[in-house]
Amino acid sequence: MAAVGAGGSTAAAGPGAVSTGALEPGTASAAHRRLKYISLAVLVVQNASLILSIRYARTLPGDRFFATTAVVMAEVLKGLTCLLLLFAQKRGNVKHLILFLHEAVLVQYVDTLKLAVPSLIYTLQNNLQYVAISNLPAATFQVTYQLKILTTALFSVLMLNRSLSRLQWASLLLLFTGVAIVQAQQAGGGGPRPLDQNPGAGLAAVVASCLSSGFAGVYFEKILKGSSGSVWLRNLQLGLFGTALGLVGLWWAEGTAVASRGFFFGYTPAVWGVVLNQAFGGLLVAVVVKYADNILKGFATSLSIVLSTVASIRLFGFHVDPLFALGAGLVIGAVYLYSLPRGAAKAIASASASASGPCVHQQPPGQPPPPQLSSHRGDLITEPFLPKLLTKVKGS
Repeated sequence: MAAVGAGGSTAAAGPGAVSTGALEPGTASAAHRRLKYISLAVLVVQNASLILSIRYARTLPGDRFFATTAVVMAEVLKGLTCLLLLFAQKRGNVKHLILFLHEAVLVQYVDTLKLAVPSLIYTLQNNLQYVAISNLPAATFQVTYQLKILTTALFSVLMLNRSLSRLQWASLLLLFTGVAIVQAQQAGGGGPRPLDQNPGAGLAAVVASCLSSGFAGVYFEKILKGSSGSVWLRNLQLGLFGTALGLVGLWWAEGTAVASRGFFFGYTPAVWGVVLNQAFGGLLVAVVVKYADNILKGFATSLSIVLSTVASIRLFGFHVDPLFALGAGLVIGAVYLYSLPRGAAKAIASASASASGPCVHQQPPGQPPPPQLSSHRGDLITEPFLPKLLTKVKGS
């Protein structure tokens, strides 16, 4: 079975996979660095491109596609892709695949039903993101959407009894301040905006999306902790619920219009690009994220904010004023500080204390040093847009 199906497992069947363990240390280190850089590039491009492509597709002149149909199509394509990957894991044996799915989906129906709640929330979240991006500049949305780090942290403390360091609490306060500054700039009329855009509705949608993202990610981790299912099986199960719930949302919100104009009304190559990005972008991130530690993921988020801002200037005529630059800078700094491992956070706090006076928390002589925490700790995964995939990689 290929390692990609294990969602973070390094085991692989076949002699070819074992040969990687025989690499020289220098070669293995260089290969790992290359994988980290590739992971960084994938995370940055996926984080920024989805937001920019949705904004571009929603602001094109002409007929506007129905966002609910795009959400359904992304779930269908995602589910089919996971089904094909599971088929490949079973080495093309249809009988084994059917027996596996019967056992995992139907026999263990309780585990399957547990995914209905996060699937409902993710479907709502994806629709809210279309509303938010349609009413806010891409750069403003990218900055504001980082509030999901705050909501995920709060739900993690409340539901999983996790503790945050003082530096992390300070970074969350910094994050909120930065987002508030950006929204104050937006409310103050930061440049001309199209008449059909409502910044208030966009802000409400992005806040609701952040709340749903934080709750769903933590709830998903809580109910599936200790689960043995692979990332592809879990995404297939989520895709089944997501497709069904997406169709219900489509019928409720735009059923009459879709029935009269057609499911694919307004679809252009740009719209198909958005759908494909939603369907496959998150799956690709699920593959590469195992090579990225928390610092790299925080750095990728920061770079994606910068990339979205630069692209918005070129593509949409977005105007960056000092207030937006200040708010975005605070958010970028907060994301980086929050992603630091606890060992680095303690080092920063110790350095700050020593700069203001003698340190009173030095290690007593003769005592062993405290154990160092791994940089890949059990903290919250904070990538935009498909948190269910990334959380599952960690919990699989």
